Amino acid sequence: MTYRIGNTLEGTVTGIQPYGAFVSLDDETQGLIHVSEIQSGFTKNIHEVLQVGDSVNVQVIDIDEYTKKISLSRRTLETKFVHTGHRKKRYFTNKNKRIGFRTIDEQLPIWTKEALEMLSQENF
Repeated sequence: MTYRIGNTLEGTVTGIQPYGAFVSLDDETQGLIHVSEIQSGFTKNIHEVLQVGDSVNVQVIDIDEYTKKISLSRRTLETKFVHTGHRKKRYFTNKNKRIGFRTIDEQLPIWTKEALEMLSQENF
């Protein structure tokens, strides 16, 4: 069978390694789901998500032209984000306050004026 990027296929998990899961697509073809493509979010242990012998729906995301290795993904087929709870989004500033570039825009003329005054006081 000829595979193309974007194909959605059903395969069987034949092996699991720390870096991903091998999936048999047919009798002669295998692909790899990298650990980052197992699911949305962080996957600490692949064995918690997949087991050898599981039937999985995957999408072909890359085919190496020379080695013919096939990269697969389960994550691209997810309809909604799976939150694993490992990471919380943190904001650099308080998102509820109206600060950011507007503040810089208001302060820039003042800073420029101060810098020019300091330069004019110094003798170059």
